Amino acid sequence: MQNKILKTAIVGKTNAGKSTLINNIIGEKISIQNKKINTTQDLIIGIKNIDKTQILFYDTPGSNFLKSLNIQSKNLKINLWSGIEDSDIVLYLVDSKTINLSFLFDQLEKIKEVKKKVILVFNKIDLIESKNLLPIIKKINDKYQIESFFNISAKNSIGVLDLLDYLLNFAYVSSWIYHEDEITNKDDKFILNELLRETLLTYLHKEIPYNLIINTSTYKVLKNNDIKIKQKIIINEKRYKKIILGKKGEMIKAIREDSQKKMSTILKAKVHLYLEIINS
Repeated sequence: MQNKILKTAIVGKTNAGKSTLINNIIGEKISIQNKKINTTQDLIIGIKNIDKTQILFYDTPGSNFLKSLNIQSKNLKINLWSGIEDSDIVLYLVDSKTINLSFLFDQLEKIKEVKKKVILVFNKIDLIESKNLLPIIKKINDKYQIESFFNISAKNSIGVLDLLDYLLNFAYVSSWIYHEDEITNKDDKFILNELLRETLLTYLHKEIPYNLIINTSTYKVLKNNDIKIKQKIIINEKRYKKIILGKKGEMIKAIREDSQKKMSTILKAKVHLYLEIINS
């Protein structure tokens, strides 16, 4: 049997659950999950190998930026469209609890321009009555040529395997792009940077996390197989340092402990994390 491949863009409004879905499919945390807007800023690729088929999942920024003219969101828009244009098929993920048909129709109208097959995936199905979706699906189906509809819960793994089985039907004969043991296009340091950024988004408010640069300067496996990691939080305004440190250093301590725990889980080893705040 020859190798096959399929490139799939996961698209949807901010907080639809795109990162949760891709992490569930891959089986590892490669994309950060947070309720704050624009948490996914890079185009992260998740790699899922099933027998002779390699499926690439592009975790894109929120589709809110499909038509954005805001200069500050230019890179987000570029990454979003890159994922769509490079893909063979589009999974458009919808938060079933907060469906806005007007917004959805507007988004689908824009995506239609690239002439890709679109699978509409209703996420968080465990939080609503399934029967409430039927009239909504009919309205969408009457207006657009959607390839198929799926109901899932990415968080609780409901319907995800059925979705994967369906995607296999669209794979085509091709050499694999990534090696069998790779799960993402990003290296370990990128993922560690993202884990710290996720924690900063959780603990800090408003605009601060979006004005920080994270840099993993040290990654060292010790003789006892523990891992020593040093990360720099690079700030562009001096006033941020006091906020990140918190009263008597309590905030930075909580951030460090939370990040260290996440890293230990991902790396399957005890992590010793050291954080430094520096001005750019």
